[in-house]
Parts: sequence; C-alpha cells; structure tokens
Amino acid sequence: MEHEVAVVSGAAGGIGAEVVRALRERGAVVAAVDRDPEGLAAIAGAGVTGFPADVSDSGQVADTVAAIEDRLGPVEYLVNAAGVLRLGEATKLTEQDWHTTFAVNTTGVFHLSRAVAVRMMQRSRGAIVTVASNAASTPRLEMAAYAASKAAATMFTKCLGLELAGHGIRCNVVAPGSTDSPMLSSMWHDESGPKTTVRGSLDTYRLGIPLGRIAAPADIANAVTFLLSARASHITMHELTVDGGATLGS
Repeated sequence: MEHEVAVVSGAAGGIGAEVVRALRERGAVVAAVDRDPEGLAAIAGAGVTGFPADVSDSGQVADTVAAIEDRLGPVEYLVNAAGVLRLGEATKLTEQDWHTTFAVNTTGVFHLSRAVAVRMMQRSRGAIVTVASNAASTPRLEMAAYAASKAAATMFTKCLGLELAGHGIRCNVVAPGSTDSPMLSSMWHDESGPKTTVRGSLDTYRLGIPLGRIAAPADIANAVTFLLSARASHITMHELTVDGGATLGS
C-alpha cells in the first residue's frame, strides 16, 4: 500500500480512526472524510489529510472525491466506515431517526462508493470495503433501523462487487460485533455494560461473546486492511464477521 491513496469515511472516531492508523502503518496516503472538522484536525498529520464532508449529501461527496484525487492522486482503496446508531423500538422510532440512519449508513455508502467506483473503473483497479455489522443478519431489540440499514449496505456492496468484478475491482464487507467505541458505550446504562455485553443477556436474546472480550477497534481495522490488501486478491463479495463468535458464525 506504499504511497497509494485510501479514502476512509467516518474517519474522525471509533473504528474509522483506527482504520486510518492501520492504513498509515502500511504506507498508504489517507484521505480522512468525516463531517466533524475538529475530529479530522485531531487525526490529520503526516500522510493523513482531512476532508470535511457529509456522506449523506451526494454533491458534497462528489466534490470531495474530486478534491481528493486532485490533491493526493488516484484513489486505490475506499473504506466506508461512517455510521450512526438510533436506538428505539420499531413501532416507536421517529421518521427522522429512520431517515437519518439510512442517510448515513446506507445512502452514504452508495454516494461514496459510486463516486469512487466510476474513477476506479477507468483505471481497472481498486478495492472497496464497507464496515457493516453482525446486526445486519441477526435481529436485535431496539436496533431495527440500524440493522436494516447495515443489511442494505451489505447487499449493496456485494452487488457492486459483482458489477465491478469485470474491471478488476474487489468489494467486500467487514461485519463487526460489539467493539470498544463510543457507539457501543452509548448503549450502556451503567458500569455493568461491558460485562453484560460479554456475558450476554437472555432478556434481550443476546448470546454474549464466546471469546470472552469486546473487540478492539484494531481487530476490525486488521480485517479491513486484509481485505483491501493483495493478500485478499481473489476475494470479492465476501462478508467477514469479526464478533468473537457472538453470532455463532452465522
């Protein structure tokens, strides 16, 4: 990945920030995309350039991708890591919560993947990874919007992979489970949250984590960088679940 350009959305925090770090370790030049300018400023530095943008806005995305290629060069890698979580029972979710969830988690993946893919197609090379969730295939209480949005992003990425395969472009999905991040901690109500996550809860139909620990962001970033790398050169349309066995390999 030495000197090759990688775009990472949701780069200012959580998994996205760790993906940026992992890519820099492998020599990539990273375009960090996020709607949080202060967060971008905190991670910007040698080899990392911040590009403030809202992935739910197609115009901003198109302009940002153009600016990235003008300033840094052709994009070789894309990581769709931007995501939001709106908890609530399906019958009580507001329309705004639903629309916001899909605007970022699904439509954002569409906007950014489309803008990058059309450029990759001209060069017949590139790799795309979407960070989805194990909730995309496992029902969770109060996570209907999130799970549905991630399921849609997962299938979009796989379909994109099929369409781009003839151009030599690979598209894969990483599906994390519970990961040490602000998104996970926002779901905890007290200090017992981490233990309950690992142990599981019959009341909420969660099995827990067989490996006995919550994932570190680096666990997810390692899976992402593997799928981007030449070591995964014959892997496309694949969904790699990284959840410590929480969904029993489903």
